[in-house]
Amino acid sequence: MLPPIPSATLAGSIRCHARVPRAGISYCRNLSDFRVRSHPQPRYSLASLNQQSAVCTSTTKPQPQSQSLYVSRGPKTRSVTTASPKPLDHYVPPKTGLISHLPKTWIPYAELLRLQNPIGTYCLFFPCAFSTLLATVVAQHPIAPLQVVGTTGLFFAGALIMRGAGCAVNDLLDRRFDPFVERTKFRPIARGAITPPQAVIFTGTQLLAGLGILLQFPTQCLYYGVPSLLLVGAYPLAKRVTDYPQAVLGLTFSWGAWMGFPAMGVDLLSDPSALAAATSLYLSCAAWTVFYDMVYAHMDIKDDVAAGVKSIALRHEGNAKAVLSGLAATQVGLLAAAGVAAGAGPLFYAGSCGGAAVSLAIMTARVKLRDPSNCWWWFRYGSYFTGGAITMGLFLEYLARYLEWYGEDVDGSGREDAPKVQEEL
Repeated sequence: MLPPIPSATLAGSIRCHARVPRAGISYCRNLSDFRVRSHPQPRYSLASLNQQSAVCTSTTKPQPQSQSLYVSRGPKTRSVTTASPKPLDHYVPPKTGLISHLPKTWIPYAELLRLQNPIGTYCLFFPCAFSTLLATVVAQHPIAPLQVVGTTGLFFAGALIMRGAGCAVNDLLDRRFDPFVERTKFRPIARGAITPPQAVIFTGTQLLAGLGILLQFPTQCLYYGVPSLLLVGAYPLAKRVTDYPQAVLGLTFSWGAWMGFPAMGVDLLSDPSALAAATSLYLSCAAWTVFYDMVYAHMDIKDDVAAGVKSIALRHEGNAKAVLSGLAATQVGLLAAAGVAAGAGPLFYAGSCGGAAVSLAIMTARVKLRDPSNCWWWFRYGSYFTGGAITMGLFLEYLARYLEWYGEDVDGSGREDAPKVQEEL
């Protein structure tokens, strides 16, 4: 008869699946399948059994901190390896980068601002830069480079602050979801480093700082900027009710596409061509935001299912590449429409539209949506490539008009001069 099975064996499952013919024992994956067959005399030696065990265990994935169990029958003893529980993971403070040099009490707030991942700030800043440079094409007078640089710098500071405020609002509303998502479980509010009241106070401080920057622009910018706060609070809630929260994020992150025009002194309500250019640019940026955030959302598909969070990545998991291709085509088409409305020249179409088309096509073709690390790489650097290409094309267009590279047939507004008719006396 077999000796009693050790109690340690009952705590786990036997990983090796091997049958030992005529030896009297069949080893299976689960103890519920453990079977004994009696034979008068085993014909296999201990060496042959150990060799078969080595072949079996070599096909299984090695586990750290393993434990050996022994199942014996008479004089023959066989070792079977089982995996021990994984150690609990825990938060590790950053050891590299800017945040690592901050005082320990500041680190949670810096993480709440996402200073360790500045790509989000640039994604919020790019539409502001696009509209500022496109407004110089539409403007009725040449705009000095210092004014363009100063306005762009203010927009970057505003993007840094408002992105942090948006992240704080998002983390506050998602504090019960984030602990169940691998990528977000160590966010400051989720891990308890910042309490909700502290986060509310910190968010209010950021909003006041953002208002201070907004007041540096012309008064008209205030009327365009304040409504964006409604979208900032709507995005975290959209993840609970719709499969397309990325569309809400696109409308939010692209709001800067309106702001550059009044900042450069262009009145959208009195200039139909400027309004058409701004509208096309805004929708183009929204399509681009949905594009890169769809790639970003693929990193959390499994966790989103468990947490009950909706996303476009889940909704279109089976045809994601087709959706990405459609979004890329929409983004480039609307960007070109903005250039047509503004009266842009060939440098804009070659640099901005062409560069965006190439970078988005490469990203769509090469991103591996089932690989979270690959999705992160393409989300991060793909956004830099596309945003940088559009910005460079618009900047070259601005220089061409400011330095009159196109000649005298195009005025400072980016549209051809109307023919001057001389009246005969």
